[in-house]
Amino acid sequence: MNTSSVLSLEAVKLTYPDGDRRLTALDGVCLDVAPGELVAVAGPSGSGKSSLLAVAATLLRPDAGRVVLAGRDTAAMSDRERTALRRERIGIVFQQANLLPSLTAEEQLLAVAHLRGGSVRAARPRAAELLESVGLDAAKRRRRPHQLSGGERQRVNIARALSGSPSVLLVDEPTSALDHERGEQVVELLAEVTRRHRTATVLVTHDRALLGAADRVLSMADGRLGGG
Repeated sequence: MNTSSVLSLEAVKLTYPDGDRRLTALDGVCLDVAPGELVAVAGPSGSGKSSLLAVAATLLRPDAGRVVLAGRDTAAMSDRERTALRRERIGIVFQQANLLPSLTAEEQLLAVAHLRGGSVRAARPRAAELLESVGLDAAKRRRRPHQLSGGERQRVNIARALSGSPSVLLVDEPTSALDHERGEQVVELLAEVTRRHRTATVLVTHDRALLGAADRVLSMADGRLGGG
């Protein structure tokens, strides 16, 4: 483990049952991500990218190896402790924004604060700051999802993931529903917010053409992670 890393995967192996045998989804994966670093993992469908994110998010326990997050070995933690760690330390940007249709962009973030048990009033300045940081002005912050473009909805998705001040940001195919130009803008935005908020960010994608703003680009194939 690199001591400067916020997220470390050490020789992680993950298998799934498949009839009378097991399929290997991750095969000895090692990854260190430092604060303020955007690491992109590129690979085709079925290469293990989604499994990598699920293990990094502590949603799946690996068969072997370790996942260390903010200096804590997650294998030694109870389910309750891992849930708390996920809530406090991890932000996830899903492939689809999955915004609540009846809420404005700002209210999407306030709803998260409410679910965390915080004060909605106290969360309002932070929500406005985050939405501004991803390029949404005051007028757009008052719009509902159907009034926003696909790229703008993904910006709300990113701001929402940052609302808990996570140490680690995990991003799943954020550009799949966008054209090339908007997809490139979203990756550039992720690089910018990664540096500003000092998150350790892992982005997985099948499209290598959009990754010019990443600090590192790694390749995934058959459950193995390698250099770009």
